[in-house]
Amino acid sequence: MLAHLSGSGVRLAAGSDAAPATSVATATLDATGAATYEFDLTWDIAESATPRPTPVVVHTGSIAAVLDPGADAVLALVHSARDHATVTYDPNARPTLMGDPATALARIDNVVAASDVVKVSDEDLAWLAQATDGDGEDLAKRWTTAGPALVVVTRGGEGATAMLHDGREVGIVAPKVSVVDTVGAGDSFMAGLIDGLWSARLLGASQRDALRAIDDATLSGILTRCARIGAITVSRAGANPPTAAEPRHPP
Repeated sequence: MLAHLSGSGVRLAAGSDAAPATSVATATLDATGAATYEFDLTWDIAESATPRPTPVVVHTGSIAAVLDPGADAVLALVHSARDHATVTYDPNARPTLMGDPATALARIDNVVAASDVVKVSDEDLAWLAQATDGDGEDLAKRWTTAGPALVVVTRGGEGATAMLHDGREVGIVAPKVSVVDTVGAGDSFMAGLIDGLWSARLLGASQRDALRAIDDATLSGILTRCARIGAITVSRAGANPPTAAEPRHPP
């Protein structure tokens, strides 16, 4: 794992590799390639793992922001990062670890409120919305009024929709692709979203107003590229996202 990260140009904060064991997620695929997961892990974060040097973007998601004891440390880190960084968040619900939807949503709402960009799947919204009086779409729209500049809802093969704080919506369609499995698709889309915003020079606390004013054409272009990245990932086995150097179009 360390060799793979190093080969991809990733630098780890001190203490990041100090866990006594590697976390394990066992993915079970259905006939369509969709995955369900079982986990064997314990989550905490070392004080020495604070990002250095000062980043322009801080991303968190899923188990890290909900599972004790590390979740409180993650929320504190996110709040402290807002002075200098864009905060991005993917709730990426894992019901087998997160308990009931109401308990998970209470924690997720706290991170959403501290975030600039949220990416969430329609399936995750449907699960979380069980704890509300509305549906997943209503929940996503509520989040746009809680602090984020935009909430991007992914819909698998149906594409994605960005809901903005000012009421605008920007939708894109997904490219057609033969699905091998869906493992890693959401993370690939999220990575593309962060990279796209970076390329558009919209990351960092100093760019917060510019991010909130992002125009429809720029956002549509970023989301279209995200969908292509996700399509490449689902076209091959495992959590195997493309690099920036790979083809622009999925097979």
